[in-house]
Amino acid sequence: MATLVLDNGACTAKIGYSQEAVSIIPNCQFRSKTSRLKTFTANQMDEIKDPSGLFFILPFQKGYLVNWDVQRKVWDHLFGKEMFKVDFSDTSIIITEPYFNFSSIQESMTEILFEEYQFQSVLRINAGSLSAHHYFSSRPSQLCCLLVDSGFSFTHIAPYCRSKKMKEGIRRVNVGGKLLTNHLKEIISYRQLHVMDETHVINQVKEDVCYVSQHFYKDMEVSQMKGEENTVVRDYVLPDFSSIKKGFCKPPDEMVFSGKYKTGEQILRLANERFAVPEMLFHPSDIGLQETGIPEAIVDSIQSLPEEMQAHFYQNVVLTGGNTLFSGFRERLEAELRSLAPAHLPVSVLQPENPITYSWEGGKLLAHSPDYDEIIVTRDDYEENGHFICEEKFDI
Repeated sequence: MATLVLDNGACTAKIGYSQEAVSIIPNCQFRSKTSRLKTFTANQMDEIKDPSGLFFILPFQKGYLVNWDVQRKVWDHLFGKEMFKVDFSDTSIIITEPYFNFSSIQESMTEILFEEYQFQSVLRINAGSLSAHHYFSSRPSQLCCLLVDSGFSFTHIAPYCRSKKMKEGIRRVNVGGKLLTNHLKEIISYRQLHVMDETHVINQVKEDVCYVSQHFYKDMEVSQMKGEENTVVRDYVLPDFSSIKKGFCKPPDEMVFSGKYKTGEQILRLANERFAVPEMLFHPSDIGLQETGIPEAIVDSIQSLPEEMQAHFYQNVVLTGGNTLFSGFRERLEAELRSLAPAHLPVSVLQPENPITYSWEGGKLLAHSPDYDEIIVTRDDYEENGHFICEEKFDI
């Protein structure tokens, strides 16, 4: 029997069979300004001729799956002929959901998977549990790990001991990639160009130019200097979707500090935005959010756990999720944790090679593990006992 692993994120769905490689696909539908009536789903985005002013329809709101119509369309596309050609009667699915998901959402999800798609068996699990499984498989000597999953909607901090999650230590910081992109849109719209409708373009800008500063005030001073001394400033060439399909950053040696470019491209000049935007992950209070930053939330999580375990958690902090890809993120987090943690405990922050697909790969490992058949709910179980059996079996 084939096993399909689907890490169903709010921004992208990581999907693939457990024997094959993973595909990362946008988990949403799009409408473009030019063809308002036609809706594009998931990876059909490449077919849109003019992706400026893309209108996104997301199945997730504030991190929870609320728009089932959109999610169904995306799944129909993923499971259908064009993508994974799923043979439902001979397929088991591992699907992820957020921590503390609402039971109404869980019920809808199991119902759709079993009754509409008719999968043979389902395992509904937190993405963090898959990441923890991956971590413990690769390092069998470790007993504890603390997962920091910083995604599209928010950042979760979840302690795991021997592959069991410790619910009392789970923390959520309501800052994610969506907030960072939206904040960058607002700053650029206020300072230079009106880009409030250009979510897709600005998200690309964020990924290409933003970084996490190691010394915020020092970088702030550098970003205010004139001319060559300002090592922070970058010019970003915006795409026009005819000759320039994808925006890019001008190399520093080609930058013109005074006057305009001869080539006539549309330019965004970014200085302190480059590090002030990701700074919100560490200090959400900067933009008036009543939240703690990630380092404080990690310490708060670890301090709520038994004292004899705390040293192990400080040594095994694992970063997953797209926001951890900002350059300097790991170093800054390690430095801040070091200053907050008790002096006698060593601190180590690990960043896997590909933090976005890390939990998907954990699901792939889990699908091949010997006790996989004991943790899943089969279709016969479900038809006999209904949703109750899922509540009993899945540790959510």
